[in-house]
Amino acid sequence: MSEYIGYHEIDAATDAVRARLTIIPEVALILGSGLGELAESIQDPTIIPTREIPFWPVSTVPGHKGRLVIGELEGKKVLVLQGRTHYYEGHNISKIGLPIRVMQRLGIKTLILTNASGGLNNDFYPGDLMIIKDHLALLPMAGENPLRGPNLDEFGPRFPDMSAVYSPKLIALTEQVAAEMGIAMHKGVYVCLSGPTFETPADCRFLKMIGVDAVGMSTVPEAIVARHGGMDILGIATITNKIDPDGTNKASHQEVLEVGDQLAPKLMRVIRGVLRKLA
Repeated sequence: MSEYIGYHEIDAATDAVRARLTIIPEVALILGSGLGELAESIQDPTIIPTREIPFWPVSTVPGHKGRLVIGELEGKKVLVLQGRTHYYEGHNISKIGLPIRVMQRLGIKTLILTNASGGLNNDFYPGDLMIIKDHLALLPMAGENPLRGPNLDEFGPRFPDMSAVYSPKLIALTEQVAAEMGIAMHKGVYVCLSGPTFETPADCRFLKMIGVDAVGMSTVPEAIVARHGGMDILGIATITNKIDPDGTNKASHQEVLEVGDQLAPKLMRVIRGVLRKLA
């Protein structure tokens, strides 16, 4: 089997999902660590365990249930991936893009990406939300780009533009929604590291020096594939721990999950508001 996903894998996975749909979703959401309970709000859900979808990369991380939840939320037909997969789990970087390709095959044009992140910016604290205005693609810079391999011409060009990965319109809409709700939201640059190790103090000092505000282990590969396929993307990072570049604090996955649980209601309010206002 090739290390790159192709039309055969994409079509087989799409057919398996489509066969179980009772509605055609318009908006897709991918939920990060500790944020899976957002999917519980969906009305009349159809639930598909991702283990039952051919070629789908299986999530092995605690806090990621590994299922699709399809239904209605705030009058919009949504498909929610409750539990993503990560590069550090051993998946080929190309395979991480398969869920995005299936969403694109289903005709979904809008993607909302959420994640749990460490706050590197001095003004960020656990419990904060950050709109991703741009990302630093360290993995792709080093060669691990999810678009590496034969280009899938049906989805996008060989050399896709990445000057505005995250939709300015969706960013402005989210800022408006948050302001109306009285919810403070930061805006900043997110970086995806390979994981599974958390950052060293030297890592953090370097990342801070080059302009990074929040650090995680996901989102960027998905965003690249989504942008290649012409999707409108909104990214929201939940700050689950504060990073001290001097190394006087420690991060743990349990902390990420616990703060994610606390953050979920606030994030859900924002996402509901964005869905209500989407055309």
